[in-house]
Amino acid sequence: MPLTLEEKLKNLPTAPGVYLHKDEAGKIIYVGKAKNLRNRVRSYFQSGRGHDRKTRELVRRIFDLEFIVTDTEVEALVLESNLIKQHKPRYNVLLKDDKQYPHLKLTVSEPFPRVMITRRIQRDGALYFGPFLPASLARRTIDLINRTFQLRTCDIEIDGRLPRPCLEYHIKRCLGPCVKDLCRPEEYAEAVRDVRMFLEGKNRELAEEYERRMGKASDEMRFEMAAKYRDLRKTVLAVSEQQKMAVTQDLDVDIFGFHREGARLALQLFTMREGKIVGRREFFWEDLAEDDTFDAGSFLSDVLTQYYSTDYVPREIHVPVDFEDRELLEKALRVRKGRRVRILDPQRGPKAEMIELVEKNAKIAFEQRFRVLKPDMERVLEDLQEVLELPRFPARVESFDVSNISGSENVAAMVVCENGKMNRQEYRKFRIKTVEGSNDPASMREAVFRRYRRQLDEGNPLPDLVMIDGGKGQLSAAASAMRELDLEAIPMIGVVKPPRRHNEVSHLLRKGREDRPIYLDSHSTVLRLIQLIRDETHRTAVTYHRKRRELRDFTSELTAIPGVGEKRKNRLLRNLGSISKVSEATVEQLSPFVGRKTAGDIAEHFRRQRALAGVAEPGGGSDAGDAAVVTTPAGEPAGLHHPDDPTVMTDETIADEHIETRLVDPEGDAEDLQPIRSVDHEGSPRRRRKSTRKRGERSTNPHGVKREKLSGEEL
Repeated sequence: MPLTLEEKLKNLPTAPGVYLHKDEAGKIIYVGKAKNLRNRVRSYFQSGRGHDRKTRELVRRIFDLEFIVTDTEVEALVLESNLIKQHKPRYNVLLKDDKQYPHLKLTVSEPFPRVMITRRIQRDGALYFGPFLPASLARRTIDLINRTFQLRTCDIEIDGRLPRPCLEYHIKRCLGPCVKDLCRPEEYAEAVRDVRMFLEGKNRELAEEYERRMGKASDEMRFEMAAKYRDLRKTVLAVSEQQKMAVTQDLDVDIFGFHREGARLALQLFTMREGKIVGRREFFWEDLAEDDTFDAGSFLSDVLTQYYSTDYVPREIHVPVDFEDRELLEKALRVRKGRRVRILDPQRGPKAEMIELVEKNAKIAFEQRFRVLKPDMERVLEDLQEVLELPRFPARVESFDVSNISGSENVAAMVVCENGKMNRQEYRKFRIKTVEGSNDPASMREAVFRRYRRQLDEGNPLPDLVMIDGGKGQLSAAASAMRELDLEAIPMIGVVKPPRRHNEVSHLLRKGREDRPIYLDSHSTVLRLIQLIRDETHRTAVTYHRKRRELRDFTSELTAIPGVGEKRKNRLLRNLGSISKVSEATVEQLSPFVGRKTAGDIAEHFRRQRALAGVAEPGGGSDAGDAAVVTTPAGEPAGLHHPDDPTVMTDETIADEHIETRLVDPEGDAEDLQPIRSVDHEGSPRRRRKSTRKRGERSTNPHGVKREKLSGEEL
């Protein structure tokens, strides 16, 4: 028989260790460490301890506990951190980072390697360099590599069979291995070795290598190549000089500061390496204790324990407040680093001033995150570039969407976002011509192909990123169109919606990496930008689709007039300009295109519609003639009645009920115009059909479809 919670509390050891609180379902809700397990765990259940609200709620939910005994407090500290990361208990302070460290990835496993920014380190045979802090340092480094060493930035398969290189080759940012004889494999491999030395920090060795190559090329009278090596040497030496530090070379410090309001907190970490600030990280919490029981020392202890369980440990850590477990954490970090680590809470001097600066930045980050201030669009686009691992800054984003109803009036729309702002003058709409029925991938392919074929023919600018509103099917179809146009190097993503929640974004799919979806934080400014572009694309496509439907319904009304077919309809619209002008035209204006008799029928058709709607005739006058205003029994206007107009009967009052029959549709919604079913074709009220169903019997016609047959007398 298992022990109860009370029995476990009585038999707790006095040794150091880790304890795990569980709820009624057996789920771990809190992990803690203790120097003395018995004293620490029992303290939770002592009513006179004056616990805060969060602890009281935790105790109320505890139904079971487990504990693990360790030899030392340091072991307990490390084990606690590992268990928190593994189980993510609800009542522990969890270290939540918006993003991982950016690294540079050199794909040496590919025949023609390239360099890209990534936040995911995988065992794929590539070389990873970093982390780079701040992220802009990674972007500047990769830009320098592209300009200096000219490795390729595309993700297409390199086989040397392409007929011509892309723009990157012509602007001297790529060696052009995709085209035969532009770049020898040995030359490209040499550039890859140089990039590797550069990223490994071997700048001096690399400069000496360039000096040797420069001399050799000069001796062989290859002066252009010698000049190239000379420029490369200057660049490498300049970068090496910038990396020299002006202060103590061995001073590595992490500086923490935070800003808290209520249950929300923003934490900033400034990273100082070799005496120079090289990066910054941000962390946010939204579920902390809202009252005065918040313990900054305990909070920092939990954060530092989790953070340094996996990350680089510096020589010094500066925090705004001291905490109880400081010495214990210093011992644990010393074991990890192999040398002494100091945790300081400076009260005055330059170190205290630096903490104040970090806290100031934490407050700014708090404002931007929780007060939803207008974000810096350049920073948002830079984050978008990092998240999607784009080869260049996404200054121009073009987004596509299709719209139809069961395949009818199939259209597509494209919107343009330039530097974070929608450029409405660049919007384009497409009537899908080659696709029949509801086939969104095929429609997307046609729209994308037509768009960029025209851009190429006219020499217009191409986008830095193409967005497709859809999943794998639409993305694959659009990618095939780009492949046919030799534009495979342009990055493309699909924006996937969650089931039955079409206003949200589930995840993103990157072309070529559809098996690795990209999930964004719900508070991410990148996600908000993508949603804005996606929603604008959808709105434009739906608006255009509705206009096409309205035009279709309007023109189908015209062809419903006897004597007007497709040819006469097109002739009228081509010469008069619009259906509105056709409806207002006189018999004399219509006659040259359809003949006198048909012109009279058209004019009479639209005259009856205006009479039904109570609209004055064109020209400010009224041709109502002997028409009378008919009112309902309640005294409300029912419309105009022409005595000689058999299509409108609004003057019949039968059994105190006003009966109206319309043989025309004033709204233009119906192609086949039918009378209202309350009366028959002679204006007499129809007899109500008696139900043949017995009381309590289930209907065989649940949707109420009218299937009545008229008797011989009614016919």
